[in-house]
Amino acid sequence: MKKRIMDVNVNYEFYDNNKKTTLVLLHGWGQNIEMMEPLGKYFLDRYNVLIIDLPGFGNSSEPPAVWGVCEYTLFVRELIQTLKIEDIILIGHSFGGRIALVYASMYPVKKLVCLASPYCKELTKLPLKNRIYKRAKKIKWLNWLARIMQNKVGSEDYRNASEVMKGVLVKTVNTDLSEYAMKITAPTLLIWGSMDEAVPVKRAYELEKLIKDAGVVVYEGATHYAYLERINEVIVVLNNFFSH
Repeated sequence: MKKRIMDVNVNYEFYDNNKKTTLVLLHGWGQNIEMMEPLGKYFLDRYNVLIIDLPGFGNSSEPPAVWGVCEYTLFVRELIQTLKIEDIILIGHSFGGRIALVYASMYPVKKLVCLASPYCKELTKLPLKNRIYKRAKKIKWLNWLARIMQNKVGSEDYRNASEVMKGVLVKTVNTDLSEYAMKITAPTLLIWGSMDEAVPVKRAYELEKLIKDAGVVVYEGATHYAYLERINEVIVVLNNFFSH
């Protein structure tokens, strides 16, 4: 399905099963609808399900400018209102989890599920080439070196992104969502893998302290994609969480 929302041609799947509650699933950076389908399709007998290709991913067009988490949140809100969806359970993985955190702090959400969702900047020591690049950018006579190095530094996600999406990534990872997390009142479930190298499991416990009503489930030996690696166990946990 396609709609035009906030100057974006958005691709989404909406399974309207005439249920009261709709599960809204938001994927991670560089991913698409397919990454959330295994979870969403399991619940089709009990809920409506909305899965979105976020702007810049899958078959959705890029945002018209460099968006941050708040703009993505407004986009999701606009789509939900356009589809006349009212009662929602929000599930977000990684980048989608950032959006879910902000959304739940601003708008009504029945329940919130965050799958390995970062909420603050990860402070890691930059490799030497990154430190040289950052210094070169600040010195006028070294601008030529910065231009040469621009596409040779940073994460793979950054190097593979368009200029707009590079800006989105930088803006996103530099935004601290602690204040938003503290405003969330919906019951919240935080699901992590103990071996997550992208978002350390300690972030789950930090979020648990920030959010009023939150609990943590950690899968030993699982990675940043624990929700897929342990999908049968995750579904059991979600069934229990949704029914209480």
